[in-house]
Amino acid sequence: MSFYDKLKALNIELPAVSTPAAAYVMFAQTGNTIFLSGHIAKKDGKPWVGQLGKNLTTEEGKQAARGVAIDLIATLQEACGGDLNRVKRIVKVMSLVNSTPDYTEQHLVTNGASDLFGEVFGEQGKHARSAFGVAQIPLGACVEIELIAEVA
Repeated sequence: MSFYDKLKALNIELPAVSTPAAAYVMFAQTGNTIFLSGHIAKKDGKPWVGQLGKNLTTEEGKQAARGVAIDLIATLQEACGGDLNRVKRIVKVMSLVNSTPDYTEQHLVTNGASDLFGEVFGEQGKHARSAFGVAQIPLGACVEIELIAEVA
């Protein structure tokens, strides 16, 4: 089953790729490695604002991270010249979770993205990962995730 078949089976339509919000590009490639810039969580097309441990639950954070993963896949498709089947492996995911000092479930929030990469890319979606709690994310977003992938 192709990655596109998996997306279809999950009822996922890839959105249009976001434009940079500051002085950077959405992705950069060196050799067979693509680095995707951090993507923030969105709800109804706007930044999904909130802080885990204050006004968002872990489950809401997990949903936000899953949404970020969908946006990352869309950007990865563009970086692959429109062909996700060029993806050899999701190598690394770094997740920033806007959270209170006593919140300790950043890893569970990030599972929202990691689980989706596994569903879509199978074995090729298994990746190294870091999940951090941070005091704030641009535009007040609850989650920001960046990704590194290897392509053919």
